[in-house]
Amino acid sequence: MSEREAVNINYLYQKKKEGEKISWLTAYDYPTASFQEEAGIEMILVGDSGGMTLLGYDSTLPVSMDEMMVMTKAVTRATDKTFVVGDMPYMSYQPGKEEAIKNAGRFMGECGTDAIKLEGGRRMAPTVEAIVDAGIPVIGHIGMTPQSAAQLGGYKSQGRDAQSAKELIEDAKSLEQAGAFAILLEAVPSRVAKMIYDQSDVPIYGIGAGSSVDGQLLIVQDILGLFELFKPRFVKRYANLGEEMVDAFNQYIEEVKSGEFPGEEHCYKIPDEEFREI
Repeated sequence: MSEREAVNINYLYQKKKEGEKISWLTAYDYPTASFQEEAGIEMILVGDSGGMTLLGYDSTLPVSMDEMMVMTKAVTRATDKTFVVGDMPYMSYQPGKEEAIKNAGRFMGECGTDAIKLEGGRRMAPTVEAIVDAGIPVIGHIGMTPQSAAQLGGYKSQGRDAQSAKELIEDAKSLEQAGAFAILLEAVPSRVAKMIYDQSDVPIYGIGAGSSVDGQLLIVQDILGLFELFKPRFVKRYANLGEEMVDAFNQYIEEVKSGEFPGEEHCYKIPDEEFREI
């Protein structure tokens, strides 16, 4: 994909019209984002999930705007064609519209993202509208929203009964009316996701929402086998790099202790005549 087209909002809408699915992964650092760009991944989410998968927090709640800025700048330095989305962390937008616009603007101005994402449906629609009115593209996020896990009773799928499914449908409508240019559904039954998709004019993406959507998002550490604490049902593991890393570390330990490493090929030389004059 050396001549790949740069991804923008028009591209995303065109692919929706053509029925072509969008590939979307998270990234939080320069090397990972570089490899994703090389592979042709179309969208990158610099998620607050990096607080758990990269920084070692036990949830996404402790992640700060400053930490998000560091991760997001690293990703945008690595990307040229990929559409990069900054994830609004906990309490960066909930306190009020002014705070939300300010922090969304930091993603765009300081990091050079193409859009921001925030969690919440109807209750966040006024905030989404305010951010959009400020000229910042917004992706809405409903379903299992990790920042609201305490209210939801933990990291549980949503929309599995008639009432909560109806609420998700209303959430999606509210976000679209507020100006969100796309919506992400997380851990939602595929039949409910299809209903939302059928009633929406904006791209609908899924992470654990079945195949009847415009594209798929997964956490990069999950698909590579680099995060061991838990594995959501919707994750497909494409590699087991964690096991390969442990094997490499063990081999390194053995070679250091045995003296096998470094070998002659890893050492710098000084000519004999120069050495004799020391």
